[in-house]
Amino acid sequence: MASRIYIAVSSFARQAPEPLNILKQSGLRVDINTTGRRLTKEEVTGNAKGYHGIIAGLEPYDAQVLEALPDLKCISRCGVGVDNIDLGAADKKGIKIFTTPDVVVQPVVELTLAMILNLLRKITQQDRSMRGHQWQRMIGSQLAGKTVGIIGLGRIGRKVAETLLLLGARVVGYDVHPDRIWAEGCGVSLVDFDEVLSRCDILTLHLAAKAGDHFVLSSRHFQAMKEGALLINVARGAFVDEKALLEALQQGHLSGAGLDVFQQEPYAGPLSGCPQVVLTPHVGSFTQESRVAMEMEAAQNIIGFFNR
Repeated sequence: MASRIYIAVSSFARQAPEPLNILKQSGLRVDINTTGRRLTKEEVTGNAKGYHGIIAGLEPYDAQVLEALPDLKCISRCGVGVDNIDLGAADKKGIKIFTTPDVVVQPVVELTLAMILNLLRKITQQDRSMRGHQWQRMIGSQLAGKTVGIIGLGRIGRKVAETLLLLGARVVGYDVHPDRIWAEGCGVSLVDFDEVLSRCDILTLHLAAKAGDHFVLSSRHFQAMKEGALLINVARGAFVDEKALLEALQQGHLSGAGLDVFQQEPYAGPLSGCPQVVLTPHVGSFTQESRVAMEMEAAQNIIGFFNR
């Protein structure tokens, strides 16, 4: 009897049919979320019952959900973060977890760079001004010569550093387990966390999701940064105290921020009213190219698991 697969990702195969086609051609029985949105906890429990595998997005898979899905053997995450999955509960139930870590690197790197350049040249602010029929030239800054601090030097953080160095920036970085050989070869200065804060003109976060249990940028950290520094967060919303960030921006200590992730999503908080903040709705890996590649890999992971 063929294994049953539930695709919880509502946008699956929207960019190209190939990921869905290879699932169907593999002999697996496939059904898909047709709501057009992210499923709630109750919907996951109801819709995925009786299925042996799930291709997952950001919908919740806590211990209660996993307990309600007794036939589940595999979750193939369409993405890299697994903070929506109770890994301990999954391990106890023998549920195999797959992710697609390499696919997300390039789009997240490009969004990080876009955020930095946007803030330095005040593109969004000037666009808004011109749409209001105002010809208001705002002087910007160049990236070349700036010191960029990177917290988290994994796949994405390292690629961000390499890209910035090519554009003439200086890079200082901090990681709990740094690759010193890579850093020396690239010209990245590895320093302690506090020194990254004090030296950088731009701070960008690229920590792994599991760091969210103990890492939060607070008022103390923002005050330790240079006056006029910029913050970029395309990693996890939990890494930033949004109230403290708002205060630092209102006080003028930080001159701007680029945020793709938030503590509560969808986001509609007070940072939306700050003209010096660039906001995007969690689109770090959301490109046509990366979505197709991510879905193909997620599909291949689940096919490989059930067709062993």
